Amino acid sequence: MAKPFLKWAGGKARLAPLIVERVRRESLAIARYHEPFLGGGAVFFALQEAGLIDDASLADGNADLIATYQAVRDDVEGVIEALGEHSRRYLARDPSQRGLYYYEVRNRRRLRRADRKAARLLFLNKTCYNGLYRVNSRGHFNVPHGRYVNPTILDAERLQEASGALAATKLRADDFAEACARARPGDFVYLDPPYQPLSATSAFTQYTSGDFGFADQERLRAAFDDLTARGVHALLSNSSHPDIHELYGDYALELVPMGRSINSDGRGRAAIDELLVSNFGRVGDASAAVPARSRA
Repeated sequence: MAKPFLKWAGGKARLAPLIVERVRRESLAIARYHEPFLGGGAVFFALQEAGLIDDASLADGNADLIATYQAVRDDVEGVIEALGEHSRRYLARDPSQRGLYYYEVRNRRRLRRADRKAARLLFLNKTCYNGLYRVNSRGHFNVPHGRYVNPTILDAERLQEASGALAATKLRADDFAEACARARPGDFVYLDPPYQPLSATSAFTQYTSGDFGFADQERLRAAFDDLTARGVHALLSNSSHPDIHELYGDYALELVPMGRSINSDGRGRAAIDELLVSNFGRVGDASAAVPARSRA
């Protein structure tokens, strides 16, 4: 019954049950599951809990994130011990002084032990402003202190359950194109890239030291075409932006109303359409495997 142990902007806790339903409806026999934009891992955990996947290859362009998953998989008790130390030191302080400890930990960047690196990221994730993960151009985490009244920093049971779920997974810090290239016929790939911003103020793509721009969206479309041509089932989520509709217009599109999971203003958490793109109808039909625009 493992669940995500990180709060992640764009996390798919609400969408994951729908993806499980789609996979069941298609009766996919999944040889291996691939998730090139791992983030909080909600879809991976949901598919595994549903008994739909046994073998998984998980990746993300954020090397610190992947290192955290690896530490939870390989040494969860070490992570729990280090995170417990952060929790005790932080919560022992007067609330007005907790920010001092937060920034002290945020400024520690030369940790060598994997468990301590993971505990640092988890501590920052639980105590930073709005649970965001954002880095500057140098790759340094730069989200301010969140000032929660009583944050749950350590959930040992959840981390232990996640470690068990991750035990047989492959975890890599890779670009999505490399992750997609590993997929084979009979596999299933779920793609959850940084969404195309619906407005100038909604842009949030800096999970790594480089932004994810529209050129990357186009590169992702090419990877989606390649998966289709090679007979790999794939499902992609993105914003319901006109450019994304045009980019994937020759695939099956479905609008799904979803609330934003992270927003500083509660009024911004109202339902908003997201777009699901699938190639399910094309895989297995050689004449339709590669969309017309890709053959040109």
